Amino acid sequence: MSAIERLTLRGMNIDLAADVAGPVDGPPILFLHGGGQTRQSWGKAVIQASDRGFRAIALDLRGHGDSGWSPDGRYDLAVFADDLRCVLAQLERPPVLVGASLGGIMGMVVAAADPAAIRALVLVDISATIDMDGANEVIAFMNAGSEGFGSIEAAADAVSAYLPHRDKPRDSRGLAKNLRRRDGRWYWHWDPAFMSMVMDPKQQADGPTMLETAARGLTIPTLLIRGGRSRIVTEEGARAFLAMVPHADYVPIDGAHHMVAGEANDAFNDAVFAFADRQVEGSAQAGG
Repeated sequence: MSAIERLTLRGMNIDLAADVAGPVDGPPILFLHGGGQTRQSWGKAVIQASDRGFRAIALDLRGHGDSGWSPDGRYDLAVFADDLRCVLAQLERPPVLVGASLGGIMGMVVAAADPAAIRALVLVDISATIDMDGANEVIAFMNAGSEGFGSIEAAADAVSAYLPHRDKPRDSRGLAKNLRRRDGRWYWHWDPAFMSMVMDPKQQADGPTMLETAARGLTIPTLLIRGGRSRIVTEEGARAFLAMVPHADYVPIDGAHHMVAGEANDAFNDAVFAFADRQVEGSAQAGG
C-alpha cells in the first residue's frame, strides 16, 4: 500500500492542501471534492489509484479543509476554475480529473475551454442539469450547521438525519477531520463565506446555461457516474447530458445517492479505474 504524503499546491493567490500518493512518474489522476467536503471524502480511491500505478492527488478546494480561505470572501465558479488552472500548470502531464459535484463543474468548465489541460474527465453525480429540489436539500443541510455543534456527536447526529439511508458509525471521532473547533464549538471544515456562492440567486439562475455551454464544449473523453438514487442528477438529467456530450460514457450505480464514492466505494472505484486505465492505455498507444 502506497504511503500518502501531504503536498501544498498554489491556487490563484492562495495555498491549497493536497494528499498525494503513488509513483512520481505515474500518470496523474486528480480528485476534486464537492462543495462542503474535503479531500478526505475520496477515502480508498487515492490508495487504490496509487496501487494501480497512478500519481494520485486529492485536493482541498479553496475555503475547504486545510486550504486557505479567500481573503476577499470570494467564492464563485470563476475563481474555483482559476485555482484549477493554476494546479494543472504545476503538474507534469494533463491528469485524468475525477470531480464530484462542484469539483466536476470546475473540471467541465476548464476542460471545455482548454481541452489540452485535462486528459479525461470523470463527473461524479453532476451534469449540466441539476435538480434544484435535491440541491436545496444540500444547501439546507449546510446552513443547518452554520452555528456550529456542541460536540462531534451532535455533528454526527446531523449527518445521520440528513443521510438516514446510511448506517451511523459506532465511533463518531473520525468525523473530526471534517470539523474545526472554534470558541468551544465544532464547525464544518469550510469557510462560512462559501455559502454566499450556493445561495447567490444570480449564480443559480445563470448556472444551468453556463453548464450546458460547458457540456456542449467537451471534446475530451468523459465519463458520467450517477448515483442511482441521486436527487441531484436524475436519470432524465443524465440522458440530457449524454445528448449534449454524445461521446461520453455513462455508469449509473444502483442504490447510491449523491455521495457515490462514500456509499458504493467498490462499484465507484471499478467504474473510475476501468475508464482511467483505458485513457492511459490509449495515450501510450498513441505515443503520448
